[in-house]
Amino acid sequence: MITFTLNGREVTTDDDPSTPLLWVVRDTFKLKGSKFGCGAGLCGACTMHLDGSAIRTCVTPVGAVADKAVTTIEGLGTPEDLHPLQAAWHEHSVPQCGYCQSGQIMSAAALLENNPNPSEADVDAAMAGNICRCGCYPRIKKAILSVSADQLAYEVKAKALNRAEETNA
Repeated sequence: MITFTLNGREVTTDDDPSTPLLWVVRDTFKLKGSKFGCGAGLCGACTMHLDGSAIRTCVTPVGAVADKAVTTIEGLGTPEDLHPLQAAWHEHSVPQCGYCQSGQIMSAAALLENNPNPSEADVDAAMAGNICRCGCYPRIKKAILSVSADQLAYEVKAKALNRAEETNA
């Protein structure tokens, strides 16, 4: 038995420890948002987070995630409460066919978690392992940078409000 946290909930599986995490999440736990693309960890369609870092789950055995936290696209946001990247994807009309989008968003979320204000070069480097057959790369980059800019603007406003409150206190 392998126990791990999946989208904030502890789960247990009796799948073979060598089974790729992607198949366990899709087939055992019925979360179909992450996709199978290449089976070699090269395209990024299967990207999920393991303890906050983006990983390719088509080549990650479920045995390697025991006692760790896995987040899928379903755990990032909900239709009622979108993650800022999901909202940006919609705002910038990023998807065309949509197949790679969950992996793209998961890689971008890991980037912004570790680097909330990335440069264009940072975005290019972080997203280099995610393939989009439709060629939506300019819109993907624009969406990521818009979330970064929105986050930076939010932080500047929050600091200004805190300073104003401290001054008035």
